[in-house]
Amino acid sequence: MKEEKVLEALSNVLDPDIGKDLVSLNMIKAIQISDNTISFTVELTTPACPLKEKIRKDCEDAVFRVYPKADVEIEMTANITSNRSSSINVLPNVKNIICVASGKGGVGKSTVSVNLALALAKQGAKVGIIDADIHGPSLPMMLGVGKQMPEVRDIKGKHYIIPIEAHGIKVLSIGFLVDDRQAIVWRGPMVTSALKQFVTDVIWGKLDYLVIDMPPGTGDVHLTMVQTVQVTGAVVVTTPQAVSLIDAKKAMGMFTMPKINVPVLGVVENMSYFTPEDALDKKYYIFGKDGGKELAVAYDVPFLGEIPLKESVRAGGDQGNPAFIQGDEKLITAFKQIAEKVAQNIAIHNSKQEIVNENNEN
Repeated sequence: MKEEKVLEALSNVLDPDIGKDLVSLNMIKAIQISDNTISFTVELTTPACPLKEKIRKDCEDAVFRVYPKADVEIEMTANITSNRSSSINVLPNVKNIICVASGKGGVGKSTVSVNLALALAKQGAKVGIIDADIHGPSLPMMLGVGKQMPEVRDIKGKHYIIPIEAHGIKVLSIGFLVDDRQAIVWRGPMVTSALKQFVTDVIWGKLDYLVIDMPPGTGDVHLTMVQTVQVTGAVVVTTPQAVSLIDAKKAMGMFTMPKINVPVLGVVENMSYFTPEDALDKKYYIFGKDGGKELAVAYDVPFLGEIPLKESVRAGGDQGNPAFIQGDEKLITAFKQIAEKVAQNIAIHNSKQEIVNENNEN
């Protein structure tokens, strides 16, 4: 048995999402051949890969075609990819930056941001989250750390902020630095300056994902953020209601503008339906039905999922125990599936971008 033949066999196995073989994608690692045993590692681009078992089976079948009597042992691991330039100076140790946005307030954008971050962390990723809504910070309360104050360290004469840790993720918000009864009445330049400090003067360490909970609407903050950091992609949050969809379309249009040009990873529909506790088999579409799906279809982007309107979502945010941590199984599953799709879409986008970059170099 020869390693070259094993690699040749595995070169016929395609990544279903990317459409290229595992060998050329450098996903086959540590091939070892001992007596009648062939072992190797398949390094996936996300631990949440929904096609993990299919890829494992395809690899086994490919090797058996060459060595039908071999014992094949496959370890499935993951290395979260990044398409952020290695030469960047801002957040160089952050692999992927996700902006969560909405066209209007009140649609549950911060709820989605927090639970998305927690669900990504549950996959095994290192995750941070920034509260970019300077005028209405809510993450400290939602994560149960409203009374804490970030540490400030002096490093070579410059002050750096250390993010607060909550439920396994790193958090930074202007809400940590001001009294919760104090209105933040700042003009645009002060807001954008503060946000720049959140990415340049903070020790985030190594992160797989940094989720940015953007303020509602479209404006200076959004433009400043995408011009300051290399954003991997955006998630747009809406409700099914027509009024919400009008503004969500503006958010979609903003990210596709030439001077912004951020890929939209997908649409999340919040408050999709209401199910009473005493009638779990019923769904009441209070704000309309399928608006988020139709928005995704209209803009040819993925529909990431729907989140029901439940009291436990509100209660969890108020008590500092978000729905993904203490919610019912339906909510946990909803956020888990949304996070898996976001991670998968990022991995696909990064791989395709890497192929484009290689072609440009050649």
